Amino acid sequence: MSAPPPLAVPVFPPLQIRTDPPKILMLYGSLRERSYSRLLAEEAGRILEGLGCEVRFFHPHDLPVKGPGLDDHPAVQRLRELSTWSEGQVWSSPEMHGAVTGVFKNQIDWIPLSIGAMRPTQGRTLAVMQVCGGSQSFNVVNTLRLLGRWMRMITIPNQSSVAKAYDEFHPDGTMKDSPYRDRVVDVMEELYKFTLLTRDLRGFLVDRYSERREAAAKAALDPANPKHRLGGAGL
Repeated sequence: MSAPPPLAVPVFPPLQIRTDPPKILMLYGSLRERSYSRLLAEEAGRILEGLGCEVRFFHPHDLPVKGPGLDDHPAVQRLRELSTWSEGQVWSSPEMHGAVTGVFKNQIDWIPLSIGAMRPTQGRTLAVMQVCGGSQSFNVVNTLRLLGRWMRMITIPNQSSVAKAYDEFHPDGTMKDSPYRDRVVDVMEELYKFTLLTRDLRGFLVDRYSERREAAAKAALDPANPKHRLGGAGL
């Protein structure tokens, strides 16, 4: 067996912090008319806009359940376009039976790791939040972190979990002044900073030795010989 190729020391690219508005996509996990995960995302969105971000929401009401033959559905296309557009994302979900809701997970299921040469989530920053109907829990934010890692996102250290969410919002949907809101501000400030620092370095930060080696092997193979094709049906 041949020796593996040598490991090159990464060369850090020049970094110049851009000042144009970071592009942030907001996802939430409930279809209720008064959805607290949506209200929390909207509060976070207002904070991000105050910091100078460009914020867009995906509303999951028309998104079909993940299944074959639906990739051209308008809601699926809209979700994927927004994810590709984004430089950072905020995920907000209620807790249902100790986990994220199906509404939220369905959105993640519709965003593939790659669409041709495009990677809709890889290297983007991510902030995670949850709302609780009772006492404070961290089941959802822990699950969202797992999903973010799987989607190859840069998940920031801070997070928000709002207990008894029905007590934390005014009738107009804005969030009451409280330590819970202070934490949301903390999280959004951190997301803003991480996005500024990393958005132009996504390719560098997620560049992987194993994938470079696989790409080199594919390039060296004879494409006319089926048995040499990586990723073929027989492998």
